[in-house]
Amino acid sequence: MDRLLWFRKPRLLNLLAGWRDLTALVALRASILATTSHLADYADGIADQAESVAFDYAFLLGELQQISEAQTLERAHYYIERLARSIATVRTTAINDINLNRWKEYDDINTDSLWMIDRRDGSGVHSAGYWGNFVPQIPNQLMRRYTKQGDWVIDTFAGSGTTLIEAQRLGRNVLGVELQPHMVEYANQAVEREPNPLAIVARSVHGDCTTINWQALLADYGQCHVQLAIMHPPYFDIINFSDDERDLSNAPSVEDFLGQMAAAVAQVKPVLQRGRHLAVIIGDKYMHGEWVALGFRTMEVVQQQGFQLKSIIVKNFEDTTGKRHQKELWRYRALVGGFYIFKHEYIFLFRKK
Repeated sequence: MDRLLWFRKPRLLNLLAGWRDLTALVALRASILATTSHLADYADGIADQAESVAFDYAFLLGELQQISEAQTLERAHYYIERLARSIATVRTTAINDINLNRWKEYDDINTDSLWMIDRRDGSGVHSAGYWGNFVPQIPNQLMRRYTKQGDWVIDTFAGSGTTLIEAQRLGRNVLGVELQPHMVEYANQAVEREPNPLAIVARSVHGDCTTINWQALLADYGQCHVQLAIMHPPYFDIINFSDDERDLSNAPSVEDFLGQMAAAVAQVKPVLQRGRHLAVIIGDKYMHGEWVALGFRTMEVVQQQGFQLKSIIVKNFEDTTGKRHQKELWRYRALVGGFYIFKHEYIFLFRKK
């Protein structure tokens, strides 16, 4: 938001009630014009107080303009009532905190199946130094759409802690599992450097996501279920993350990789609350002159375990660490080899039936 103003709810609601009582469009428009000319003077609310409400200045100005430009008094009254509802009541769904009475203000939340993210969020302790970690915007979007503040999230491939950091910022509790002990330490140290005003649980633990007992881990925090699971596995052997034979990047074959993914999903399923969501972020690979549809094959593995596919999101990526300084070389290779350079990955969204 460009300019956030706090208003006292009673004062705004009284103003709108007065406009509803007007019986002529001319009088209504004149009153709105007089108000908008000194709108900031009405901002006498106190931040975060129950009797105050916040609006972006430009957004509220647009709402008032829409009322003023209505062609009929009936339509103007409809817009007034809608604005009054957005001030007086909060309407959310069971799975997130998005206020549907103010849905137009969430223009930073993606609802399309193509995500074009030009630059990764590097704020705070986020770092792109860990080869293969996903951009923070992915878990941020997923948690805002599919969890409420205070909900629980698990990340089966915690890595450098991207999901943990975003969860703590958003007020979601999160547990991650990571095969590499030094990355567990790295992620936990990163999270500890982030502010935690809501005393959120955000921890990475050492373990194998194909065998980990999520029930026992959650029980340590008095929990039985989680509301969102995020899985961002290695894209088979594109990047070698460790020498551990349990590492999915060391799977002997695509079939072995898919088998390990199936095992990881099987561990998640019992603790994911019914009706809640699992997100798998994965890309394809090129092997022996053939495009391997690793993403869709992984999607099928999850579906075979009884999950309902809700969406397939295609996300762009521009400069990967491995190709950042080799653009011309890869372009030459593509021309010679007759293939196309990977510029996308998938976010498969599933719902537990």
